[in-house]
Amino acid sequence: MAVGGERADEPSLGRSTLPRDFWLYLASRFCTATGSTLLRAAVAWHVYALSHSAFHLGLIGLVQFLPAPALSLVGGALADARDRRRIMMTAQVVLLACATALCMATRAGAASLPLLYGIVVLAAGAAAFDNPARASLLPGLVGRDIFPRAVTIAATNQALAFASGPAVAGLVIGAAGVGMAYGLDAALIAVSLAALTPLRCPPPVGGRVGFRLQSIRDGLAFVWRHEVILGCMTLDMFAVIFGGATALLPIYATAILHVGARGYGLLASSFELGALVASAALIARRPITRAGPALLVTVGLYGVATIVFGVSRWFPLSVVAYAAAGMADQVSVVLRNTAIQLSTPDPLRGRVSAVNMIFIGASNQLGAAESGFVAALTNATFSVVTGGLGCLLVVAIVAARWPRLRRYRTDEAVSGPR
Repeated sequence: MAVGGERADEPSLGRSTLPRDFWLYLASRFCTATGSTLLRAAVAWHVYALSHSAFHLGLIGLVQFLPAPALSLVGGALADARDRRRIMMTAQVVLLACATALCMATRAGAASLPLLYGIVVLAAGAAAFDNPARASLLPGLVGRDIFPRAVTIAATNQALAFASGPAVAGLVIGAAGVGMAYGLDAALIAVSLAALTPLRCPPPVGGRVGFRLQSIRDGLAFVWRHEVILGCMTLDMFAVIFGGATALLPIYATAILHVGARGYGLLASSFELGALVASAALIARRPITRAGPALLVTVGLYGVATIVFGVSRWFPLSVVAYAAAGMADQVSVVLRNTAIQLSTPDPLRGRVSAVNMIFIGASNQLGAAESGFVAALTNATFSVVTGGLGCLLVVAIVAARWPRLRRYRTDEAVSGPR
């Protein structure tokens, strides 16, 4: 799927080359990511069960996005000024409370759409602090020479978690109800907190900066001046806003493909299973150096796979198409994160990661809102297919607008404006 004349003779990165704290980081990330995707799938199923409305599915994405921009900027500045591990742990205590509240309310028969939306807002606010701290912590746990490979391993870990969450959600909802799914999410977050407790958090290279308004502006200015970073973020945001189909999966599972809760779990997890396959392939080969061209190609493939998924009425084809979209997306995730982190000085990583999270949040949450609202006005198929076509248009525009991104290579990356 990727381009670029890489050699196949690089030795594999074994466990012995990575420190203990990296593996604790991965364990925590696996539990958090599994829990977050499990919660996302369970809430979507629950909202559709209560409302039977594509509009309300789209509204989930909108309420998730509302607290993200301002809080992510604050969270990124905090990640550069305070202990990143403590920020993550505090945020996850809030996530634990959210999952526990949903479990108790559902089992008591008190769950409602306002409650679900309120918990979604609280969880999104906590993630706005957790995500920049987590992203900026990773480069300090490994050396720069093995960082691209560490990103691939971390992305594989995340893909496995993202595949597990929806699949488990479908199975648990089908067997024991949605309340049990919320309870399992709470248990996963508790394990994540246990893994973070002994992790040693290195301070940023060059020392921490003070927490002030100017530091937020510095992060925004750095992203705006750096063509590769801004191009990567813009490509991801608009491609997923137009090309995402996640919000409409309950409709596809129930009204189009007629596969029920368990089929919904398989369909939702197929995207991440594809991502897991792509991650395994990336680990087995030398890191991609011609990251810019590879990024544009894989995002284009993501758009094509989305179109196929949109028109499919055969469940196996739908699973394969959605898995193919996940494969393309995972390659782009690895390439994008590597380019952004290698191009950012360590004292700025929290703030740049926060801006990246805003772009990612906009793509995921606003993409869900766009899909749901367009489907409410037309139908689910029209929303998904036109979204895939919009994704292809975004690739063409970004390739023309940022020529440095088309030529970007990781072996030539330097920190600083480009």
